[in-house]
Amino acid sequence: MKLRYKILNGFFALLAIAITALALVVSHTEECGPAPAAVQDGEQMKAVISRCYGSPDVLEFVDVEKPQPDDDEVLVRIQAASVNPLDWHYMRGSPYLMRVESGLGVPDDTSVGVDFAGTVEAVGSKVTRFKPGDEVFGGTSGAFAEYAAVRDGRGLAMKPANVSFEQAAAVPIAGLTALQALRDKGQIKAGQKVLINGASGGVGTLAVQIAKSFGAEVTGVCSTRNVEMVRSIGADHVIDYKKDDYTKSGKQYDLIVDMVGNHGLLANRKVLTPDGKMVLVGGAKGNWVAPLMGPIKALLLSPFVDQEIGMILAEFNTEDLDTLAELMQAGVVTPVIDRRYSLSEVPDAIRYSETGRAHGKIVITPLQ
Repeated sequence: MKLRYKILNGFFALLAIAITALALVVSHTEECGPAPAAVQDGEQMKAVISRCYGSPDVLEFVDVEKPQPDDDEVLVRIQAASVNPLDWHYMRGSPYLMRVESGLGVPDDTSVGVDFAGTVEAVGSKVTRFKPGDEVFGGTSGAFAEYAAVRDGRGLAMKPANVSFEQAAAVPIAGLTALQALRDKGQIKAGQKVLINGASGGVGTLAVQIAKSFGAEVTGVCSTRNVEMVRSIGADHVIDYKKDDYTKSGKQYDLIVDMVGNHGLLANRKVLTPDGKMVLVGGAKGNWVAPLMGPIKALLLSPFVDQEIGMILAEFNTEDLDTLAELMQAGVVTPVIDRRYSLSEVPDAIRYSETGRAHGKIVITPLQ
């Protein structure tokens, strides 16, 4: 065997070993250790934590130390929170590659939950926008708790007076995803024909309403049981996917926002206008490659077609939260709430979220 082939074989053997080792490291799940010691000093609060990766059974409803705000933080008494797929992805540490950021073996951060709405209890010395008593909503690590310290200027906005804490808590991640998918990635314009695939879910119900606020003609795709609900929130047309396949309808759309991924990219291209856009939200379930296949296929296909196909990952920012607040204040966006759970029932709430059958959002009410 020639030397160069020996070198190549050796290189690929080392690469295979390295990939295998990395796979073993990121997929390793440690058992939950001993329960944390009781809080001895300082005020306590109730919170849901996850000390190890796994099913909702790993979630614990415990007493933890009540946070104190830093100079640039706001302390919020949480009145309501909501469940997102992001919560159970972090709970399970899946797909495994996310553990590079969230912690190998066990989570680096044991807190759970992101979306919340509540009342400002205290502010740091550098905070000028908020004051005690303000009603706010936004996102932060550890929203499944009675209190949270939130950094000013990143994930916090004033709650409109005409919406409840539950409704406001249902908006942050789903609303930001819908807004940024339509406005930024999809570049939506008045008069366009827009299709929302997965119109009955948390992102979908908000996407339908936000698309209508831009003056689009909106078609929502959902299951039979949700047809009337999707129509009631403003969809001009509703397709029951159990009866009809929108990729075979012969109709074309200027923009498709897809939360489901139940049709291939080539099938979706056939119902896009020649200069249309498609935005993928989320990905397929799986611990390894499956969640990445949609974005990878879109990346490979995009250079060869005129249509734009891409993926969106929501970014928290105050400006967009303010925009969502304005839409709620104007009555243009009204969050849809499916079920309510107490803070101690978060494991059941996440189990329901994982079924994928929720319409609208699942809300947690910490004070119950």
